[in-house]
Amino acid sequence: MRKIGIDLGGTKIEGIVLDDDGREVYRKRIPTEQEQGYEHILDNIKALYDDLAGHAEDAQHTFGIGTPGALSVRTHLLKNSNTVCMNGKPLKDDLEQRLGRGIAIQNDANCFAMAEAFFGAGQGKALVFGVIMGTGCGGGIVHKGEVVTGLQAIGGEWGHMSIDPNGPLCYCGTRGCVETYISGGGLEKRWQEQHGAKRSIKDIERDYHAGAPEAAAFMQTFFRNFGRAMANLINILDPDVVVLGGGVSNFDAIYTEGVKEVARQVFSDTLETPIVKHGLGDSAGVIGAALIGV
Repeated sequence: MRKIGIDLGGTKIEGIVLDDDGREVYRKRIPTEQEQGYEHILDNIKALYDDLAGHAEDAQHTFGIGTPGALSVRTHLLKNSNTVCMNGKPLKDDLEQRLGRGIAIQNDANCFAMAEAFFGAGQGKALVFGVIMGTGCGGGIVHKGEVVTGLQAIGGEWGHMSIDPNGPLCYCGTRGCVETYISGGGLEKRWQEQHGAKRSIKDIERDYHAGAPEAAAFMQTFFRNFGRAMANLINILDPDVVVLGGGVSNFDAIYTEGVKEVARQVFSDTLETPIVKHGLGDSAGVIGAALIGV
């Protein structure tokens, strides 16, 4: 049976069709266009799904969606999404009505963690923690092949631990969340606050490697914050592996300077936890969405 997955992001919606063995049959990306609102996003999802179903080759297929945030266990409405126009909306019900079929919806970081646990850098590990450091910052837990969503569907929401109660205000209403310090969006905001000009993550990283003093100082703060956030996570969960994804995970220095900060701050005499780069690249989220489908 084919598997269809859709990864709903803030700027793009990606879809994939997998065959019975998990091999890619077809893939497509379209813009999210969230500035046009919730109903427009639903229309885009339906159009993409219809295209994917046409490439599934038979009528029988599973379907899953990965999305920022999660469905509330109390109201069944979407919550905690950084695509804020979707919060408080009956996403699952609306999509099932539009598509005329049942769907599975899971947090995008959980989908990332699932894919990396099955096919990526977490293969063979019993307890995998997957981290996305992209526009926002999220996390997902996979234990023995199953996503751990938790009682309130917030399992793994590492990006919204506060590491400084006097820090920047996060969209969630809390100050000093991990997301405000080490996500791509958070880093760009912090740079603009400190230096009065916009700077892309790639430019900051390039200047860091070139030895620019401002970039070096900025990145040292980033490494300390990464170390504090990751050490907190490891102290609680003690996973077999941490897999990093998202644009910020492509900073090579995270795996040297960042990991040194984790080792310095973790509650142990040594850091045994492997902290590794993703194995599936940008494909992990959409592959995970296909894996959780019904």
